[in-house]
Amino acid sequence: METSLRLGGESKSLRIHAKEKFPLGSNFLFQAHGEIDTSIATPSYLAMLMRGYFPELLAKIGVGVHYDDKKQLGYTLRGKKSFLLTSNGLVGVNMKGLLLTDQEYDVKEKLGAVELSWSIFNFRRNQDVRLKVGYEMLHKMPYFQVRENNWTVNAFLDGKWNLRYDL
Repeated sequence: METSLRLGGESKSLRIHAKEKFPLGSNFLFQAHGEIDTSIATPSYLAMLMRGYFPELLAKIGVGVHYDDKKQLGYTLRGKKSFLLTSNGLVGVNMKGLLLTDQEYDVKEKLGAVELSWSIFNFRRNQDVRLKVGYEMLHKMPYFQVRENNWTVNAFLDGKWNLRYDL
């Protein structure tokens, strides 16, 4: 099981996130994940997804259900397509999309982003770094991400941010 501690600039509360993946074949898996908000000691998010990986296309797709802290059930559709810019695969462009609906399939949130990703292995001894600079197209918002081994920091031009530590 993958677990992480998460803190966002908006909520000001620490969340404990857990994710488990169950293989269903060579390129498909079932993923369950959830989160507990430590300020109220209750689950704030639960989700189950079927995910497909298509390595020959450098693409991923996921479809599933989610239940949030507003006691609402909804559906999730996500996709990602990567384009490698270097032969070693360390620099690339990612196109990502996310669609969240409610039970009646009314769209609650949609996101679309293009990002430039650069992975640097052994930046320093035993330290890998990944840098991402992206643009969320629907909200017209630039963002960046710095990931160093277990730490990830995301920041958006409007001042929003979040921090994650993978246990």
